[in-house]
Amino acid sequence: MRGLVKKLVSRSLSVSGKWQHQQLRRLNIHEYQGAELMGKYGVNVPKGVAVSSLDDVKKAIQDVFPNETELVVKSQILAGGRGLGTFKTGLQGGVHIVNRDQVQDIAGKMLGQVLVTKQTGPQGKVVSKVYLCEKLSLVNEMYFSIILDRKSAGPLIIACKKGGTSIEDLAEKFPDMIIKVPVDVFAGITDEDAAKVVDGLAPKAADRKDSIEQVKKLYELFRKSDCTMLEINPLAETSTNQLVAADAKLNFDDNAAFRQKEIFALRDPTQEDPREVAAAKVDLNYIGLDGEIGCMVNGAGLAMATMDIIKLHGGTPANFLDVGGNASEHQVVEAFKILTSDDKVKAILVNIFGGIMKCDVIASGIVNAAKEVSLKVPVVVRLEGTNVEQGKRILKESGMKLITADDLDDAAEKAVKALAN
Repeated sequence: MRGLVKKLVSRSLSVSGKWQHQQLRRLNIHEYQGAELMGKYGVNVPKGVAVSSLDDVKKAIQDVFPNETELVVKSQILAGGRGLGTFKTGLQGGVHIVNRDQVQDIAGKMLGQVLVTKQTGPQGKVVSKVYLCEKLSLVNEMYFSIILDRKSAGPLIIACKKGGTSIEDLAEKFPDMIIKVPVDVFAGITDEDAAKVVDGLAPKAADRKDSIEQVKKLYELFRKSDCTMLEINPLAETSTNQLVAADAKLNFDDNAAFRQKEIFALRDPTQEDPREVAAAKVDLNYIGLDGEIGCMVNGAGLAMATMDIIKLHGGTPANFLDVGGNASEHQVVEAFKILTSDDKVKAILVNIFGGIMKCDVIASGIVNAAKEVSLKVPVVVRLEGTNVEQGKRILKESGMKLITADDLDDAAEKAVKALAN
């Protein structure tokens, strides 16, 4: 029982977190793009170049790394855990340190192949680019990140003098080593703030003054680029006593897309769920899950409740789909197209509580969607609220074989039963 509760809570938190992600559409960029951006702000990063073909690999080795005997070859996908990932071809690891004459061979085994990590799910992600980097001689690895913190209502710098592994593991093993330094969003980072961070990192050889400047430059990048998260793991010391951002992950707030056009031009839709990309184009909030009952609901809270009740009755939701409070007929049609494009969907539950969103608009959308999309799965519809009678009449006169429900509980029960049949 405890395991089931934990699983349900985990799923709810996951869905909730994903909804926040979808609502804000936080931009996630590739490692090589993050390195280029950090370099523009004066942050120390390894010399590197992204390539997408073997011809590019050969040229990069000759032009960019003429004197290197070893290089790091990193697969570029928008997911963590690449180093411990596995390609579907059987190749182990998405990050390899190899001799110069082996770079083309290993890059060829990565490009165009699917890499599966703990964050991609079993379907994995296609590697369209690899990032070739100089091999640095690292003498110390630390952890550094900046996030937005609700408690302090501003940026929060988190640092640990040990790095190279996940912050969750570090927090469990070395809780006393983690320091947190809130930054006044109006005053900005001070020398004192940066010094606290550097003292917490406790670099062994890097110059303290230079390290403080690097922390300040990282904060400037975070602020001026409208980041929601900047994580460097590891933040490393080299044998030349430099502090270097050896690997980084950056997210950006989509609310700032209007003033960060260059950054948002970096978005790679090929790394995103195509259904989520299609939904975003018509202003729908969609997150694909792994269940069998497709959901179309208006309002995030009602959508969450719908998924919970489906689960309560023994079913599993195939998605989170919030059409919002003022969806048009066209958006409803597109929502149905997205739902039916998922082969795992064996039944669809439409749950609309009409306030701003009118039930007759939803009903017309369902009818028009049925004309454009071949509905081969049962559809359960629960309508309540504004123009509900007109909506029910439109559905009835359409001649469609729909399963109607009186309330949410009834709708979920019928959807699960339709799935079984």
